[in-house]
Amino acid sequence: MCRFLAYSGEPVFLSDLVCSPVHSLVHQSLHADEGKTETNGDGFGIGWYGERPEPGIYRDISPAWSDENLANLCGQVRARTFFAHVRASTGTATARANCHPFAHGRHLFMHNGQIGGYHRIKRRLEALIPDEYYDGRRGSTDSEAIFLLALANGLKQDPVGAMTETMAQVRGLMRTAGVAEPLRFTALLTDGEDLTAYRWACDGRPPSLYYRQDETGLVVVSEPIDGCREGWTVVPKGGTLRARRGGGVTVERPASEAALCAA
Repeated sequence: MCRFLAYSGEPVFLSDLVCSPVHSLVHQSLHADEGKTETNGDGFGIGWYGERPEPGIYRDISPAWSDENLANLCGQVRARTFFAHVRASTGTATARANCHPFAHGRHLFMHNGQIGGYHRIKRRLEALIPDEYYDGRRGSTDSEAIFLLALANGLKQDPVGAMTETMAQVRGLMRTAGVAEPLRFTALLTDGEDLTAYRWACDGRPPSLYYRQDETGLVVVSEPIDGCREGWTVVPKGGTLRARRGGGVTVERPASEAALCAA
């Protein structure tokens, strides 16, 4: 599976978090400690908010550890909110369109996890996405399909309720297809101001998720970037983290997630 990082707070250079720390996201692309695979070399992506309303995005299929353009860009761009992701494919093609984060208007989304038996429900899942959103589908991943369906379910207005409805729809398709593999969903959503992080799974085994907040801002990661868990808080299994740039952080476990685990 993948590794990712999100930041929201005072403007900082992307390299301060993505490249420089001892266990940075770039380092994790080759030597992840807590992922399903140690290597996450099937592409990478960054998305950041600058002076314009919509985010800038840079994605490529080369491994993050070997891309000089990524290091140079991160060393030059300062942003108040940004996402970064290194990909380990769970079965779909290594292609730029399949690299995270995915964007729609002001919103960025990235995912670490998978829909079990995705190939068996892919056509039915895509059929649930209205043309308004399906026209924006560029890749073939389950992650992008989840994002587009959640947008259709009202993700921009209700990030938790819309994603709960989306997960229920996906689980319904899995049950109908007789899929026994789990649905695991650790993901991040932002519009540049509000940030939502989900750590859900139908088998109670979601991918790892941590956060740290200080006077500069909030950092949310798949695994600590300083190589030390001290100072980091684990988002609990089934938890949802919600934050606003410059504000506080709340972590909640909605009943809907418990229902997803039991489904």
